[in-house]
Amino acid sequence: MRKLKNEELNRLDVQTFKKTKKAPITIVLDDVRSLNNIGSVFRTADAFLIEKIYLCGITATPPHKDIRKTALGASESVAWEYREDCLSLVKMLTQDAYEVLAVEQAENATMLNAYTVNATKKIALVFGNEVKGVSQKVVTACGGVLEIPQFGTKHSLNISVSVGVVVWDIWSKLQLQK
Repeated sequence: MRKLKNEELNRLDVQTFKKTKKAPITIVLDDVRSLNNIGSVFRTADAFLIEKIYLCGITATPPHKDIRKTALGASESVAWEYREDCLSLVKMLTQDAYEVLAVEQAENATMLNAYTVNATKKIALVFGNEVKGVSQKVVTACGGVLEIPQFGTKHSLNISVSVGVVVWDIWSKLQLQK
């Protein structure tokens, strides 16, 4: 088995990426502090053709050298927008017929592996602060909560890892419905 060279990967250029049909998934970051986490979320969004990222509250925005360091250019390809108030955004997305889901550990959360994707609806996934998670007022405003099943002693994942796990799972389920 031979590793592929970068030029063999058939990567899209930024202009083609912007014109390509996107997955019906939007990512919302609620007060994410780490610039490296933000950059990693951009890379994941690029990898799975995510529709858009909303950066809310204290979440930093591009251009920033520490976001660029982990995004590796994905902040130029993925559509993004800053919103000061995450709660208002969640209410707007709900009115726009998105299925808005907080990714959090909460009472009556749906375990990710048990979540069934409705391919006729756009999905907005809300990820929270590295210490406090998604704020309670935002969790309350969401249409549901997804939880990543965990079986070790820590019961917590880095936000960029959580984004990767959840987006991959939902993207995969959408592909099965095509």
